[in-house]
Amino acid sequence: MAVSIRLRREGTKNRPYYRVVVTDSRSPRDGKFIEILGTYDPKRTGQNSSFSVERAEYWISKGAQPSDTVRSLIKKQKKMIAAEPPSDAERESSKPAEEGSSPSTAT
Repeated sequence: MAVSIRLRREGTKNRPYYRVVVTDSRSPRDGKFIEILGTYDPKRTGQNSSFSVERAEYWISKGAQPSDTVRSLIKKQKKMIAAEPPSDAERESSKPAEEGSSPSTAT
């Protein structure tokens, strides 16, 4: 079975909206699929896609072929993830023990 990662069209007339799906390459564009990875809205500006890059990489490692558009979306999503500043939880875990955590001898 040849597996591909491609866009599945949803939405209404003149208002396209896509889901990024893993599917058998022989199935129709809007037919059955294996897994939904996320969404893509071409009408929105800026951050117009959201999907799991980890799952996409998993399927690619298993032999799935991404379409040209999905390949471009994965590249943009990776760039966005790399540009994000670390969250508060990540910052706290990377900080060394602070002075307030040990008992103070000053009175």
